[in-house]
Amino acid sequence: MARSWLHLTPFLLTVYSVIGFYLSTVDAKNHHRRPMVLPLHLSQRNHALHRHVDNLRRHLQQSELSRSTPNARMRLYDDLLSNGYYTTRLWIGTPPQEFALIVDTGSTVTYVPCSSCAQCGKHQDPRFQPDLSSTYQPVKCNPSCNCDDQQKQCTYDRRYAEMSSSSGVIGEDVVSFGNESELVPQRAVFGCENMETGDLYSQRADGIMGLGRGRLSIVDQLVDKGVIGDSFSLCYGGMDVGGGAMVLGKITAPPDMIFSHSDPFRSPYYNIELKDIHVAGKRLKLPAGVFDGRHGTVLDSGTTYAYLRKDAFVAFRDAIIREVHFLKRVRGPDPNYDDICFSGAGRDVSQLSKIFPEVDMVFNNGKKLLLSPENYLFRHTKISGAYCLGIFPNAEATTLLGGIVVRNTLVTYDRRNDRIGFLKTNCSEIWRGVEFSGVPAPAPSVSQSKDTNMEVPPRIAPSGSPPNFLLGEGGKQDLKLKQGEGNSHTHANHLISCTTAPRGSFRIGFLTFDMSISINDSNLKPNFEELVELISKELEVDNSQVRLLNVTSKGNDYLVRWGIFPAASANYISNTTALSIILRLRDHQMQFPERFGNYKLIEWNAEPERKLTWWQHHFLAVVVGVITTLVLGLSAIGIWLVHRHRQSIIPYEPVGAPMPEQELQPLRS
Repeated sequence: MARSWLHLTPFLLTVYSVIGFYLSTVDAKNHHRRPMVLPLHLSQRNHALHRHVDNLRRHLQQSELSRSTPNARMRLYDDLLSNGYYTTRLWIGTPPQEFALIVDTGSTVTYVPCSSCAQCGKHQDPRFQPDLSSTYQPVKCNPSCNCDDQQKQCTYDRRYAEMSSSSGVIGEDVVSFGNESELVPQRAVFGCENMETGDLYSQRADGIMGLGRGRLSIVDQLVDKGVIGDSFSLCYGGMDVGGGAMVLGKITAPPDMIFSHSDPFRSPYYNIELKDIHVAGKRLKLPAGVFDGRHGTVLDSGTTYAYLRKDAFVAFRDAIIREVHFLKRVRGPDPNYDDICFSGAGRDVSQLSKIFPEVDMVFNNGKKLLLSPENYLFRHTKISGAYCLGIFPNAEATTLLGGIVVRNTLVTYDRRNDRIGFLKTNCSEIWRGVEFSGVPAPAPSVSQSKDTNMEVPPRIAPSGSPPNFLLGEGGKQDLKLKQGEGNSHTHANHLISCTTAPRGSFRIGFLTFDMSISINDSNLKPNFEELVELISKELEVDNSQVRLLNVTSKGNDYLVRWGIFPAASANYISNTTALSIILRLRDHQMQFPERFGNYKLIEWNAEPERKLTWWQHHFLAVVVGVITTLVLGLSAIGIWLVHRHRQSIIPYEPVGAPMPEQELQPLRS
């Protein structure tokens, strides 16, 4: 029997070797597919990397919405020079409570002063009173947000570089967009302020309407509900007009609109690809990539003026001065600032283009955005007929374009197609020239009147239970790039829209991300089992999906690679889950206890789902079948050998046992 098993051993080894070699070959072929590697820190452009990013983004984008999708069409008020910002009207609660909010593409959170605010300034409208709204609900404390001291309600905290700040609790209520909006009121998450400092305390506007990329952004919330297209547009009035218009939702782009690519993975802000600036048709002599530093060229509606890198500002300033050398140089209106001002140009804004040169912003695709004098000048408040440059040097490499650059310009933030469009127009007549997805155009929305209370109350809010919002942005520090006058609130956050991928599209097999951990106490070591539980909670996946792949250490510093794998019953990670994980990683939204020290996310990889061959799909069944066949075969052989062996043995007879008589046969000679 033993010899029989030994004879079959080479056969078994051969079978397993063939199966193992075939499967390893198939697996090796699959591993030749390059993974998608997307850095979480801002770095120089890597074109191969961006091709992977574009491929992932294309397959994670929101499905095309119907042309009949409504828009929220809203008026803009105030004046860029007088106030430093534009505001719109928003109604919150049932019955509606009205607020004047700064329209800010650089911030994500929409917030208003709360009735319980201990340190809020005197603003345009009364504070929000949650107790008077029958539809208000606090967002309860959960693992995805920062919580108040009682661990009952989610909180937010926004701090700006100019030393202003806003903090409070997160609530949810019905938000209405005014009588000119076809979009019915919707439930949305917003901040209820309990403290303000700096400019936020002293400004006339009530709060901020965040239009940036982020899950708390009013745009993202409406897009996630599927009630608007993934786009919005702003149109600021001219130098002497003020006001303007805003549309939340998709519009049909006018044929003359020019576009620049906007990369949400390059920067959390709304950026464009600015290549050159021409003054009076002459290109500024600047090094290549001067407008591509750090965050690139950023559009921020919450910033008043424009800020260029110092060498770009000097070249621009000198070019303007050369073109208007016949004008008299005068001091600026504010002695605290060294403004570049000119007198003798007259008060008629329509005649400025005959005195000051045209400026062209040239994008990487060769398209040019024409800037009129009102797009780079502001009126001197103390000298009649004098104007000052609204372009200033920036202490850092980022190019920041504020509201002055896009006065009388329709700007469409086409987030679905990762582009931003520009069209020079009269923003007071904007309704007549733009098609709003099949919606009839209303009357002109901009009035030169200073009365900001001309809106009628919005429609009654719809009923229904609130959705479950997952928050992860509390406690982040906002970044304010502007220096000098005006209000600028920019926030490092972003979001791309996503729905489940259509049939045949990209599927994510698993995600990996590298994390560096620095422990302050050399006697402590990170508890990776506890980290698995924390990560699974932060990313909202099951513990079994989070796996520790690799750890390297040097002193108190650890480099850890984690893997996020599909649930036990799935072959891939759904696009919705993948997007949620990706955003939390990119936005650094995971929060760990202090005992784990400081951590930093280095990069994450998205590995595509492997298309299994027939052998891989049925490997287990084949192996079980082979083993079963071998066991049955060997058992049958063993039984046969035992039976044969028994038949070949001569039976033992004891001595003296009676023997049957046998007839003797004669011998043959």
